[in-house]
Amino acid sequence: MLDSLIVPLFVTTDLPPRADLAEFGGLLAETARTLDHGGESYEAFLAGKVFWLDRPAPARQRPAAGPSEAELRFAGMLGYLAARGPGHTTRGVVADVRRAISAAVTARYGDVGAAPAVFAIRDRDVRERTPETAVYVDTRDAMPELVTVTRSYL
Repeated sequence: MLDSLIVPLFVTTDLPPRADLAEFGGLLAETARTLDHGGESYEAFLAGKVFWLDRPAPARQRPAAGPSEAELRFAGMLGYLAARGPGHTTRGVVADVRRAISAAVTARYGDVGAAPAVFAIRDRDVRERTPETAVYVDTRDAMPELVTVTRSYL
């Protein structure tokens, strides 16, 4: 039997106006593949759905000069993170994935003004608050046992 911790998770951040939502979700899922805690790495699996938390401004309302800071889009993800190995705490796993996601988002999209917010939520909130139009993403080719245990929550 696999020793793992499952954490219901919410991730939110600003993205550039032309960012691709599915690409953002893939970035989050792949970033969570291997996490680091105090120099020790461990495997993880992230599955969930990404969505826009805002609506894009109609083209006629955008300035003609190109995108500006005011046009940043607010994206979110609700899902589950499974962490492999004994001794993990929710607080520690969330801190580890927060560091990894912040670094990945900054590397991909640059400084968009604020670090991504990553925090544990209630399991019920994942089910109740995920929009029907959200796009499913998960960590590809992850450890099969982590995939199996996480899918039971989806």
